[in-house]
Amino acid sequence: MVGKIIKNISNLYTVLYDNQKIVCKPRGLFRKEKTILLVGDLVEFDIDKKIITKILPRKNELSRPSVANIDYTLIVTSLKQPDFSLLLLDKQIAYSLINNIKPIICFTKIDLITKEELNNLKQIRKYYEKYQIKTFDNQNLDSLISFLQNKVVVLTGQSGAGKSTLLNKLNHTLNLKTNEISLALNRGKHTTRHTEFYMINDIWFCDTPGFSSLDLSIYSKEDIKNSFIEALNYECKFNDCFHHKEIGCMVKEAVLDGEILKSRYENYLEFLKEASK
Repeated sequence: MVGKIIKNISNLYTVLYDNQKIVCKPRGLFRKEKTILLVGDLVEFDIDKKIITKILPRKNELSRPSVANIDYTLIVTSLKQPDFSLLLLDKQIAYSLINNIKPIICFTKIDLITKEELNNLKQIRKYYEKYQIKTFDNQNLDSLISFLQNKVVVLTGQSGAGKSTLLNKLNHTLNLKTNEISLALNRGKHTTRHTEFYMINDIWFCDTPGFSSLDLSIYSKEDIKNSFIEALNYECKFNDCFHHKEIGCMVKEAVLDGEILKSRYENYLEFLKEASK
């Protein structure tokens, strides 16, 4: 039998097969071979023994959150409580692109920002949209649902950004646990403890534990460079230009001319520092 892992708690995997949810254990050989099962995996399993026997090839995967076979990362981004961070947003975009997954953004807590902040947000959204990164907000979820029809989507974002709250709005029967953020620490308290898929309006949504940091050090400078999508539109003097200290860099010129958002470029340089080689 072939099914889809939709939940993992303590090495017990819920496999969806023919509208049945079957809790399975992995075969012992997986542990010996250090094979890691991910939520989202398509697997072969023995329905009688309730044992997963084989993982089918993945089209992509993420290590944080630990998921596989995803169409989009939905980066849930708080504008207040916790405060809006372009650095964290750009890091999540880079992380998605490096792993061959299209990122989209949903801004939350839009009702908490000032009119000036709202105008700034409009400009930021316009910029990301220019580079085919779709943006939405939690006050207009119909357009988000329409865009994501029949897709597999993983929600990602810092703790307290509103991932579980967003899913509760889309399906009131879920009653996923939510919590207030710590005002002293400016971050949320972890309420989602495991990774699980939910089918809502013909979309597979994967809710995941939040995080306060994301590590790009396992990736190369070339990976980081390729995730800086604006730079792909410019031809620098040298083909191996990393848009940092090189002469004849058209990307740096574009930043000075205001064609590339300064914060995007500065964040890119920070990510280069993290890269492994």
